[in-house]
Amino acid sequence: MAADGGNLNLGHILLAGEITRFGDILAIRHTPKTLEGIRTSADATPANLLEYTRHQDLRASKIPPQPPSTWLIFMADGARRSRFVCAYENRGEVLSERTTDSRFFDLHESEMLSSLRNRLVIEWPKDTINWAKGGEIAAAFPLVEIADAHAVPFPGFDRLLISYEDLIDVVTDHRYSEWQVALRSVQGIYLIGDSTTGKLYVGKADGRERILGRWGTYARDGHGSNVALRNLVQLDPSHARHFVFSILRVFGPNVVASEVDEAEAHYKRALLTRPHGMNSN
Repeated sequence: MAADGGNLNLGHILLAGEITRFGDILAIRHTPKTLEGIRTSADATPANLLEYTRHQDLRASKIPPQPPSTWLIFMADGARRSRFVCAYENRGEVLSERTTDSRFFDLHESEMLSSLRNRLVIEWPKDTINWAKGGEIAAAFPLVEIADAHAVPFPGFDRLLISYEDLIDVVTDHRYSEWQVALRSVQGIYLIGDSTTGKLYVGKADGRERILGRWGTYARDGHGSNVALRNLVQLDPSHARHFVFSILRVFGPNVVASEVDEAEAHYKRALLTRPHGMNSN
């Protein structure tokens, strides 16, 4: 089946990939939710996303009784923007796992459109509540963009300065793989500044968590369970967009926790973050 219309759409992308049987395609749009395991895009790890997708509610699911063999997975990236994250081969329902409320599918990651992961963005229709669409319908969804796939070079620990929006990309986007390797390898002391007030927060990332792991918690909830930051985010759920992240000092993975603790305490004193900033202890 050919794609319709003069403007570029998902169907054109499928045809370019020599995918002509749109009826074999199911397009699914996930929106991060508070209570269902994927609260933000940062929670959409391959393992979490697979488990989240294979589990479908028997009563409320938009998945048809006999779903197609290929599922294209998109994540909400704005009101109707939807970013392609991966494709699954559906090998059928696992009947032995069915319950009175749920059914589970045997899904396996597919290489279909793999070069467009996290790059291809389409526009979902206005009825975003209908989060699963057959391929013949989804083929007409407008193409919004195909983002640049070039890797972003790591600037070095002492030159790193990023916004909260950039932080989410650093934690989740494959273009930041060099950053992820570097931040996963070190413990450290980091600084969060609030651009609306100038107040500062000094934090530490130690043990197995390392800087990447610690910053992943901020990417997920905006506050990392820190009291002052959490209060700001509770008052205004979008307040995290004002946070700016940098690194004050890094330590090798084998440095003892007491040395990291001493450095954290020093920077809190030096930057006055207890009396005038956002550190409560």
